[in-house]
Amino acid sequence: MRWAIGRLYDKCVELLNGADIQFRRSARLDVCLCLNLPIALVFLPASDIPSFVGKGSVDLGITGHDVILESQMSPYTTELLKLGFGKCSLQVQVPVNSGINDVEGLSGKRVVTSFEVLAADYFRGVDAKVREAKKAAGVNGEVNGEVEGGETKIEYVGGSVEAACALGLADGIVDLVESGDTMRAAGLHAIATVLTTEAVLIKSSTPKHPDLLPLIDLIVGRIKGTLAAAQYVLCEYNIRREVLAEAEKITPGRRAPTVTQLEENGWVAVSAMVEKKKIAQVMDELVKVGAEDIFCIKLENCRV
Repeated sequence: MRWAIGRLYDKCVELLNGADIQFRRSARLDVCLCLNLPIALVFLPASDIPSFVGKGSVDLGITGHDVILESQMSPYTTELLKLGFGKCSLQVQVPVNSGINDVEGLSGKRVVTSFEVLAADYFRGVDAKVREAKKAAGVNGEVNGEVEGGETKIEYVGGSVEAACALGLADGIVDLVESGDTMRAAGLHAIATVLTTEAVLIKSSTPKHPDLLPLIDLIVGRIKGTLAAAQYVLCEYNIRREVLAEAEKITPGRRAPTVTQLEENGWVAVSAMVEKKKIAQVMDELVKVGAEDIFCIKLENCRV
């Protein structure tokens, strides 16, 4: 079985370790063998992975949702899991001092991007909207007193997309934004979001090696467990049975809480998985309904 690894290498390695995929990668080599499972790991540029998975002989891959759409591999690949890292937005950006505040203002102008397919598809819709507005206005080429519209010119730049406006190559750009620091440093601001994206686990829509499906299911199950362990903690507490229903509303668990009768009459112990980011608020609410001996246990791994 071949598994392609691309986007955000360190995060991918954490995921592999959590799934007990043991490997040793030699320097300058992009292929290595798993030490405890019949898997070959192939380290590729994220942009290439959808094609290798969709049309090549690679069984699983980690790449970005945006890359799949840009490479037009959606019909050939299936997104199995969102992995929770590499989150960002593909946004339309223009210089702050450009006077352009909406995407319609870029219609007919120059846009530079490394996402030619997605940008062209997006601006086809924008250009059509501007043409319809002109038609409705009944004025030849004028909307709100200004001549706008025409076909937006999409040009490809592989790197330094943010510099395109400052260097006179573009009126606006389409690029990925995570924190927005680079965008602001370049004197740009976002006026529209084309899509939001994150790293995903994918497989081919048409299985190439049916005999490997049990192994693929095993790996996917392990990764699900690793993701759940990172997202949840186990919350345990004691509470009187008469207020158990209120407590269960606060800690419903992923499916249902586990309730155990205690030796002290009228008391039960409750265990439930709670989202890590919500645990402080959940504990505060449990105290208010009468829960006692509340504590949390970090999950190293699990199966869900």
